[in-house]
Amino acid sequence: MTEYVINNDIKCNPLELIDAATLAAASQHEWFNQALCRVNDCVVRLGVLKGEFHWHKHDLEDELFFVIDGCLTVELEDRSLELGPSQGIMVPRGVMHRTRAAVRTVALMVEGASVKPTGD
Repeated sequence: MTEYVINNDIKCNPLELIDAATLAAASQHEWFNQALCRVNDCVVRLGVLKGEFHWHKHDLEDELFFVIDGCLTVELEDRSLELGPSQGIMVPRGVMHRTRAAVRTVALMVEGASVKPTGD
């Protein structure tokens, strides 16, 4: 099983530069998730991913995955989607899903600030 490092503390304040490349390069973990900033009632997270996450869903929140570098597979109950750089998908609330990355992948996730990153 992949070890998850999930940091819910907000890394960047309003009007502060967000340097995703530098933050991703500094991560030594195979599965790293850092809250970058809040936008209205949402949180933007940086993910550095290699391995697989467990099956889960979010009962009240939608979730956006957007790949910056690498390849992210988003598995749904009825299909899998392969996302490459500059590609994304929004997973609606209540939909079972899991993500996995065969190679080190950097992605942004946008979700409601109340979301529990590991699922409901």
